[in-house]
Amino acid sequence: MPRKVLIQLDCDPQPSVFDAVVAVDAGADVLLRHGGVTPENAVPLVHGAMFTRGVADLSDTAIFVGGSDVAAAEAVAERVRRTFFGPVRVGVMVDPNGANTTAGAAVVVAARHVPLGGAAGSACRAIVLGGTGPVGQRVARLLAGKGAHVTIASRSVERARQVAGSVTARVPGARMETIESLGGCLPGSALAKAIGMADVVVAAGAAGATLLDAAGRAAASSARVIIDLNAVPPAGIEGVVATDKARPDGAAVLYGALGVGGTKMKIHRAAIARIFASTDAFLDAEDLLVIGESL
Repeated sequence: MPRKVLIQLDCDPQPSVFDAVVAVDAGADVLLRHGGVTPENAVPLVHGAMFTRGVADLSDTAIFVGGSDVAAAEAVAERVRRTFFGPVRVGVMVDPNGANTTAGAAVVVAARHVPLGGAAGSACRAIVLGGTGPVGQRVARLLAGKGAHVTIASRSVERARQVAGSVTARVPGARMETIESLGGCLPGSALAKAIGMADVVVAAGAAGATLLDAAGRAAASSARVIIDLNAVPPAGIEGVVATDKARPDGAAVLYGALGVGGTKMKIHRAAIARIFASTDAFLDAEDLLVIGESL
């Protein structure tokens, strides 16, 4: 019986050790790791996956696309997709920098406490701090796809508008707003008002950056779910601890990065199993969210 071979295509010079360990734990028998992958040099690597086994055995080969540069990894993933033809293809998972699995996990845990969809006047209101980063963009996209009214907060309002536009292009009917967060959550500011209206608050900024201080946290008077995806001190949202997992705090429940991380890891492992189960599987953020919702 053929062994399960996972081909790790990483855009960084050194392929991710994290992704490699998870792949082994998820059931890959053989892991072939390639760093410095580009759309140009990916093609012969994909051909190696496609042509070394007969069509009947291709389900025992799969590809994982990763790397810290999300845009570069997505370009590689698109080239992988275009290299396949007919039944000559293998399962693919796309999760650069863990952005897709992390975003999916954040939306899954939020939905445990708040209905995300609804009519225009009654839909969940969510704000994503650091919403223009790799994880924040995907959190915003997935929340919009579930019907939430999403506000993207960023130090650059122009960048926030670009992200909102890209979300709207992918999610017809998406309800999006943008706001500048550069001045902080001062009383009476536009950011403070947006925070005060939000049912769900997600911080998805860079590691070690506090996006919402104690005053800003206090402004979240309507919030029912507060999620901080930053695992590196100081906290992205003051008062949230990395290990928080549905910790009650007034009317809200708090989740830290490690509290969300358990769901992220379950999604990651289940996705690896899925790409070995179907050669048609091409798992991006939305597909990984579906897997998370099924767990």
